[in-house]
Amino acid sequence: MIKIYSWNVNGIRAVFKKGSWDEFIKKEEPDIVCLQEIKAHEDQINFITTGYHIFLNSAKKAGYSGTGILTRKKPIRIETNFNKDFLKNKPAILDEYGDLYQEGRVITAEFDNFFIVSIYTPNAKEDLSRLNIRYRKWDPLFLEYLQYLNLIKPVIVGGDFNVAHTEIDLANPATNNGKKGFTTEEREGFGNILSAGFIDTFRLFNKNDKQYTW
Repeated sequence: MIKIYSWNVNGIRAVFKKGSWDEFIKKEEPDIVCLQEIKAHEDQINFITTGYHIFLNSAKKAGYSGTGILTRKKPIRIETNFNKDFLKNKPAILDEYGDLYQEGRVITAEFDNFFIVSIYTPNAKEDLSRLNIRYRKWDPLFLEYLQYLNLIKPVIVGGDFNVAHTEIDLANPATNNGKKGFTTEEREGFGNILSAGFIDTFRLFNKNDKQYTW
């Protein structure tokens, strides 16, 4: 059995200083951890977790976004952002906030029998100013990437998708309808991943429980 976790740390250095990092590792003994919002570069992480390899895809902007993968077994390879062959001839994704490819939002580890992908989906913003680029470009591209990898070997994704897919995923669906994280477009984007054959493992085992996953 392989124990795989996903954790939006909201600043990996802060988590370590609080002692939450060591507590988690000792208690759960994970084999693989997908990390999001690390908000750090490699030279800013001065701690070592014995028995693990740590790989990061840091955002170009300091203290912002970023993903990582922590794993006991060294992977065959690591891809930051998207697979280079996959991205060939695809245009950059740019908006008023910058280049999404420079925000450290995807990291992939390839193992013998599967891929692990850690994803930190762009936030639509309070004013929904990033909703259009997410809906029309990012979400379709990410799904295409998963399908591309899945043709090679099975894919496991851990991440923060910045969406409440259904009403049971948040406390007040009526008052949040149409707001960031619960727009029709964002929910559709996540639904498209499920329609393509991928499985929301949390909901597989918690079908009707009203738990606030976002």
